[in-house]
Amino acid sequence: MTEFVRLEVDGGVGTIRLDRPPMNAVNRQVNVELAQVAQEATDRDDVRAVVVYGGEKVLAAGADVKEMADLSYSEMAGRAHELSHGFGAVSEIPKPVVCALTGYALGGGFEIALSCDRRIAGDNATVGLPEILLGIIPGGGGTQRLSRLIGPARAKDLIFSGRFVKAPEALELGIVDEIVPPDEVYTRAHAWASQFANGPTRALAAAKKAVDRGLGMDLRDGLDFESEVFAALFGTEDQVIGMRSFVENGPGKAQFLGR
Repeated sequence: MTEFVRLEVDGGVGTIRLDRPPMNAVNRQVNVELAQVAQEATDRDDVRAVVVYGGEKVLAAGADVKEMADLSYSEMAGRAHELSHGFGAVSEIPKPVVCALTGYALGGGFEIALSCDRRIAGDNATVGLPEILLGIIPGGGGTQRLSRLIGPARAKDLIFSGRFVKAPEALELGIVDEIVPPDEVYTRAHAWASQFANGPTRALAAAKKAVDRGLGMDLRDGLDFESEVFAALFGTEDQVIGMRSFVENGPGKAQFLGR
């Protein structure tokens, strides 16, 4: 059993819930549990899409600085990969993942949000990577994921300054994809995830893999990789059901069975 991170499943949607009051500060235990719960969401056939949620007031206000303040270089060198792995485990869930973001998502909390495929934010949301103000840099994927999301110049502005970004600017920059009232954030995120509850799980996983891994390749290699992933879907249950339904009933009427 995990203490601060749990998986709740409803109608094919799994919610990864962060619950370490008062501000969901990300300590080592939270990071380890996040990786464990992300793996559970990956393995469970009744989870077809995922919402990451920290509650009505905050996603996560950052790392537990008190836990890290006295660590030596050698101690942190041993933990750095573990830190990146926890947040990376969310990005590697082979299913659509949306972050329901209310209140603060700072430092490690923002890196968790960046690990998701989509971010739906409340109009009270504030994001940022303030690590530079502590004399360090983001260590859970922030420098890499943010620069890929909004481009290196804009990412450097936020990382170098450590400034906080309110919801309207976050939407303008492309950090979040949608803004709604805070009390509608989770409902909206769950609705987005629910559209995949009866979808083609293998095809969705393949699409996510093609996009994410292709970002690390040049165009030619990315196109070749896409061709491999595309061809590998032929003969799968998803492809057989989807194409047979199209021929017999027209587009958009396939009923997929899952794994």
